[in-house]
Amino acid sequence: MTLHTVMPLELVLQGFDEDGEQTLDVRARGVRMSVVPVAPGIGRIVRLLECSLYDYLDPALSPGALISYEFE
Repeated sequence: MTLHTVMPLELVLQGFDEDGEQTLDVRARGVRMSVVPVAPGIGRIVRLLECSLYDYLDPALSPGALISYEFE
């Protein structure tokens, strides 16, 4: 892979070796998803794991949206 950029390499690779945020796999609204907890029972959606294709069109289930959940 080749990367062409005018940005310094240190800036491009910043945070590459750090661990990401801890995520939980939860089920909400009948959809299994990966969320980052922000408060007890509330999480920010990272990605959808098991859902129908129509769920991807729902703005309430888009990455970055907040959702209330229960542990599986």
